Amino acid sequence: MQHRIASMFSGIGGICLGFKQAGFEIVWANDIDSAACMTYRHNFGNHYLVEGDIRDIDATSLPDFEVLTAGFPCQPFSIAGKQKGFKDKRGNLFFEITRIVDVKRPPVIFLENVANLIEHDEGKTFLVIYNSLAQFGYTVYYKVMAANNYGNLPQIRKRIYIVALRDEEKIYHHPDPIPLKVSSDQIINRHIRKDSLYYYNGLPLYDYLKNNMWDKDAIYRITDHEVRRTKNAMCPTLTANMGTYPDRVPVVWDDYGIRKLTIRECLDFQGFPKNFEFPKEISLDDAYKQLGNTVCVPAIRRIADNIHSVLS
Repeated sequence: MQHRIASMFSGIGGICLGFKQAGFEIVWANDIDSAACMTYRHNFGNHYLVEGDIRDIDATSLPDFEVLTAGFPCQPFSIAGKQKGFKDKRGNLFFEITRIVDVKRPPVIFLENVANLIEHDEGKTFLVIYNSLAQFGYTVYYKVMAANNYGNLPQIRKRIYIVALRDEEKIYHHPDPIPLKVSSDQIINRHIRKDSLYYYNGLPLYDYLKNNMWDKDAIYRITDHEVRRTKNAMCPTLTANMGTYPDRVPVVWDDYGIRKLTIRECLDFQGFPKNFEFPKEISLDDAYKQLGNTVCVPAIRRIADNIHSVLS
């Protein structure tokens, strides 16, 4: 029997992809963002994707499945945001997960969010999440994992991964760390000219960047106060605000000037396969936003492998 997943807040399908690579069948997925749904359909098809507000979806309408996955909105808990938590209407969307769980009671729940979730509001937010799952009889396992230590990706990206099992006789183990074998230079080719839309050459910010980006082999992030070089040639965390503020896309020197990371490079830093692409209708800003909102696919795949072993 092929184990089935239902995916809440599916975005462009990073979590779905990791589980699919591990042998799971996707039977239902949902997201409210029309542009993200367009990208999802382009890469996965449309027969099980439900576009719309999860609050309007009847839990009994979902097909049967073994794993409920959810990369629920992280902005209310991120250190990059205002950290309103459950006071933010997006934070309250977590309780849509428990609404579905209350009806469907899947054997496994998988959740992904920002690492700061565990410390938000002095730990009270995470305690609510933990207890919300435990009240339904789930044993909860959680771990903060970095993309470079668990996904073999040279990106600075820590996330908390939560796995909850309904069968108390089964035990889940998060993956162990693995050596980082992929370097940024394997993703960024500085000798090939990219599309002109990625370059700062001739723009007002160019002179400022030129005077502050002294290491031409590094990757930089523009902040409110400085241009910051990341250590060990790692890619800075790709964030959703790359789509709102174009200067938040990491920048590099190449043989032709100073430019942003391309969409393909960002996909590679998130571990998406070469055949994953954005449809032509998606704007550059939307693509960057979606890339910041998605997940480190290889880390998801490793977790999905371990969940598959538990279910089997």
